[in-house]
Amino acid sequence: MTTDQPEIPVVCEECGTRTSVAFEDVEDAVARHNEQLHDGEPVAEVDPDVLEELADRLAKDIGLLE
Repeated sequence: MTTDQPEIPVVCEECGTRTSVAFEDVEDAVARHNEQLHDGEPVAEVDPDVLEELADRLAKDIGLLE
């Protein structure tokens, strides 16, 4: 991992946990958590506030908000 990779917050409301994971590892970390602790159910996820911010920025960048 390079030092310029952002860390992404991952939350699991059922477990009451929040952690930061390197961008390149997010998909695997979420899948592993859900598989090991929730029988594969999609419980843990990237922080919804972060996803919303990302979607807003992407929409702005590609001109959907104009």
